[in-house]
Amino acid sequence: MNPQGGYEFEDLVVGQSITIGRTVTEADIAAFAAATGDTNPVHLDAEYAATTRFKERIAHGMLTAGHISAVLGTRLPGPGAVYVSQSIRFLRPVTIGSTVQTRLEITALDEAKGFVTFACACTVAGKKVADGEAVVMVARRATA
Repeated sequence: MNPQGGYEFEDLVVGQSITIGRTVTEADIAAFAAATGDTNPVHLDAEYAATTRFKERIAHGMLTAGHISAVLGTRLPGPGAVYVSQSIRFLRPVTIGSTVQTRLEITALDEAKGFVTFACACTVAGKKVADGEAVVMVARRATA
């Protein structure tokens, strides 16, 4: 592990995985809207959202994607990892109070670049709400 508590490239193996759950709150949606400026009423206005196909307010898709970023940056590979790319498909809406289970699995290690590729999936109540692939750069173990 690096001094910040994250994995180093040499500690990682294909097939290594992690699953973390987090419940989406009203405060999460309000903070995300404030931080990004995305004030789409489908996220913030219950009256408006009731007129949409979703019938209720939904979380920002990128808030769900943020759960992937949180796992990458804090758990696997953890502190020190740097995002290189992310592809994502949003499959179902996420509503306030839903617990998003985020699962990441290492699918490839690029020894030459120090890049790690992850398959990413977010589920709510066993149904996939988002999936994709992330690539992060991970520092190598320091040599003496």
